[in-house]
Amino acid sequence: MGMTRCGGTELRWGERTYVMGVINVSPDSFSGDGLDSVEAAVAQARRFVADGVDIIDVGGESTRPGSTPISVDEELRRVVPVLEQLAKEVTVPVSVDTYKLEVARRALDAGAQMLNDIWGLKQEPRLAELAAERDVPIILMSNQRDKPRRYIVAAVISDLKRSIDLALDAGVPWENIIIDPGIGFGKTLEQNLELVRRLDELKALGRPILLGTSRKSMIGLVLDLPPEQRLEGTAASIAIGIARGADMVRVHDVREMRRVCQMSDAIIRGIRV
Repeated sequence: MGMTRCGGTELRWGERTYVMGVINVSPDSFSGDGLDSVEAAVAQARRFVADGVDIIDVGGESTRPGSTPISVDEELRRVVPVLEQLAKEVTVPVSVDTYKLEVARRALDAGAQMLNDIWGLKQEPRLAELAAERDVPIILMSNQRDKPRRYIVAAVISDLKRSIDLALDAGVPWENIIIDPGIGFGKTLEQNLELVRRLDELKALGRPILLGTSRKSMIGLVLDLPPEQRLEGTAASIAIGIARGADMVRVHDVREMRRVCQMSDAIIRGIRV
């Protein structure tokens, strides 16, 4: 899969698992970690950097099931000041989690260096043109409005293939595409578990895989625990995901999950300590 450049950072796929830390500036975040000020978000980012994060992902709109979409203006009000301050204070790359074209454009102007689209270009295809124009990586997630009833892995592969084609047709370089199976988005508990178990089959698409299981409802359903008590379940899903081919993990608990990645990499990738 080679290498993806994100700002001044080279992501060398296959050498180790990269850690993306989540910063939610939405008050109704499912994980209960929504931050309500620029200062709080920047302080969180500093902690993440100290804990060894590789990329920071900033989102201004909750994507939990049943959440209410917000306006472009409100999303800009939440994320742009945070991104502008992070550009001054942290050295790791910063991604913006949005599916809105104007938010993505303004976020890149404010210092973001990667786009993270939960709809995989199917809601706003012009995001691909923006990514191509700015030469930034884009994460394409599988997210289908109609839940596939059967053959979930085949359905996700087909959905991601469509997103990849949209990106390539718009001029996004092959090496700038990252895929995400969309754990917790339009899928049943059984389907989410199956996707983690069979994650290696997505390698057929030829792109690095981002896995986002952190604090997700599938962990809560299995363990009967609220989001703030899903650390161990998250760790188990990440270790198994890495064994099945995950290249990057999107997490809320950076310090702990960084350690999980390091231990998993030592075993699975044979990384020398």
